[in-house]
Amino acid sequence: MKVAVIGSTHAGVFSAKQIKAQVPDAQIDVFERNQTVSFLSCGIALWVGNHVSDPARMFYESPESLIDQGINMHMGTEVVQADLAAKQLTIKDLVTDEERTDVYDKIVITTGSKAVIPPIPGIDGDKVYMAKNWDDANRLKEVADDVKRAVVIGAGYIGAELAEQMSLNGTQVTLVDALDRVLAKNASAEYSAVIEQAYQEHGVNLALGETVTEFVDNGEDITVKTTGGAYTADIAILGIGFRPATDLFTGQVDMLDNGAIITDKYMQTSAPDVFAAGDASAVYYNPTQSYDYIPLATNAVRQGILVGRNIVEPTVAYQGTQATSAVELYGIAFASTGLNADSAAAKGIKSQSITLDEDYRPDFLLTTESVKSSLTWDPETRRILGGEFMSTHDVTAAANVISLAIENQNTIDQLSMTDFFFQPNFDQPINYISSVAIAAASAAAE
Repeated sequence: MKVAVIGSTHAGVFSAKQIKAQVPDAQIDVFERNQTVSFLSCGIALWVGNHVSDPARMFYESPESLIDQGINMHMGTEVVQADLAAKQLTIKDLVTDEERTDVYDKIVITTGSKAVIPPIPGIDGDKVYMAKNWDDANRLKEVADDVKRAVVIGAGYIGAELAEQMSLNGTQVTLVDALDRVLAKNASAEYSAVIEQAYQEHGVNLALGETVTEFVDNGEDITVKTTGGAYTADIAILGIGFRPATDLFTGQVDMLDNGAIITDKYMQTSAPDVFAAGDASAVYYNPTQSYDYIPLATNAVRQGILVGRNIVEPTVAYQGTQATSAVELYGIAFASTGLNADSAAAKGIKSQSITLDEDYRPDFLLTTESVKSSLTWDPETRRILGGEFMSTHDVTAAANVISLAIENQNTIDQLSMTDFFFQPNFDQPINYISSVAIAAASAAAE
């Protein structure tokens, strides 16, 4: 069997490795336009903040390690044409510009995503930095320690973490977002408010509800003009989101409106023997029970593994995702999964939510920390739709519990009676997850 894997970030790496495990004698050709694989881009802010022991450890595989596993790595090459019906690819060597064509039995599309770069005047200037891939990370790291002022555009996870780390390093930071609060697509308003206060306490200027209209290079510095003001700094960093890098396949496979490739539960696209995984593809989002675009490394890894499991025949079905994620900002841990009241309303889904604040362990101990917990559910079926947790104590694993509950379509009543341990070092007699579930069940009964 001859398999082409197009792209080698998380989904591509795990697809190739799992295919080799399933079909040891398969010829697997991986085409990657860059010179690195498996870069953990979620670590860029930590590297900028000088928390990384060795940048080489931000990669869990290398081209050499994959070659040692029997996978053919074609680095610095790009698939420039694809006839998916014929399973024929045109491949270009980016060093020599030479092109060749080849035909495969199976094709795996793991082209990932690309940064959203709006057509704003001056956005391609030298003082505008991106935060997507290894080259972006290197370029930003080279200047980060010397930057006195920075404007970060985008208050999602990437922008939020960069703004935090740079402010902790003594940089004067302005955080700009077109939405009216930080982490607006990740957290409900009451959680955003806690993070916004932390930014303000650390001197970060929040320019929320403002859209960037122009970047002006002044020679020594750059001015970012918005609908609400103008902010001058040494550099600007763009982190406003991603879109699928799937233009090459438009019209050949079913896609969402944004270009995310739709697959069945076995990662098979609408084109026979063509698979897709990772940021190039849509995911089945269990809280809404519909397809959505949620570019997360966790989704990419699991989808890549499933490509390998199903490359010969449909065997293991995708269980869907809850978009479970977490972030730590100024020592505050925040984790979420599924929908909250705001995101449910935005999708037109009827929901009910409740929030509790309580200490994570008994007050008779010398120290404890407050935990903010929220649960969102369907008021008709009482099925759990999402959860949020925040504390200076690490409560992020609680989101994994709610993620599993959503996937299994558990109700708030079931969660309220689920067996969780009690030990004073770790929690209350009624765990904070149980506590918010009990409160939800009580509120739903009113």
